[in-house]
Amino acid sequence: MKLNIKWALLTMIITISTVLTACEPLLVLDPKGPQAKTQADDIMLSIWLMSAIVIVVLAILVFVLIKYRASKQSDDYEPPHIEGSLLVEAICIGIPVIIVIFLSVISIDSNFKVESTPEGYEDQEPLIVYASSSNWKWHFSYPEENIETVNYLYIPAGRAIEFKLYSYGPITSFWIPQLGGQKYAMADMVTTLHLAADAPGEFMGRNANFSGAGFAKNIFDVTAMTQTEFDEWVTEVHETADPITEDKFEELLEPGHLGRSTYTGTHLEFSPAPEHNHGSTDSEVEESEHENHDPTSAVEEMEHTNH
Repeated sequence: MKLNIKWALLTMIITISTVLTACEPLLVLDPKGPQAKTQADDIMLSIWLMSAIVIVVLAILVFVLIKYRASKQSDDYEPPHIEGSLLVEAICIGIPVIIVIFLSVISIDSNFKVESTPEGYEDQEPLIVYASSSNWKWHFSYPEENIETVNYLYIPAGRAIEFKLYSYGPITSFWIPQLGGQKYAMADMVTTLHLAADAPGEFMGRNANFSGAGFAKNIFDVTAMTQTEFDEWVTEVHETADPITEDKFEELLEPGHLGRSTYTGTHLEFSPAPEHNHGSTDSEVEESEHENHDPTSAVEEMEHTNH
């Protein structure tokens, strides 16, 4: 019997080791940008802190079980009367309070960091991308570049990206795990998400909020490239891609799954983003409203640049 148990344990250990060696790194713990790095550090801090608490509690449990275990005493034995310990009570109450305060301070500081321009990118102008979702696809509008893509996103590495999120259907959640945390996209308001990729690379993005039958495949590809490569891509799109029209955009909004597609122009020209901006400064709101009410400005700026 003992031999069978040993072989079962050995088999289980070998199986687990084999499976784990084939696993890819957990994306949220493999950050490629400052926002994701902040969140990954917080996750690891919480894991180590909780692990330490569990180890200490288990050690105290073992100590109590051994020290105060039942023993062979006479029938008339009476244990000594023990009064409550002020020190023990202070420890039992004080340590959890300290832990909660510590984690609260860390969380508040992290929230301020991830909700603002990424650290190290404050002195540069961010690239603004309007990311809107529909059942079950993602539309990315580049108003400055006068380009729109579906189900894929190209961004320059080493530059802050300011996403304006909203939805043409149910609430979705925009998430690129290796660049930062998720944020909701809703139908009647714009939410702002600040991200940045420190180096070129390819990442996975998805909708992290259940939104119907096609939710599982509501994903998009993200490619971070050098600024030179990004500029070359913009030029190529203007030379080869077809313009997006209102009829074409209405077709894209129909429920279903699509592959990748690219267009010149953006749907902001005839279907602007909601005017209510959540999480933006007054200047950002004014800029967004200006873009929404003057859709030809980006086109005129692009034509002026080309000439």
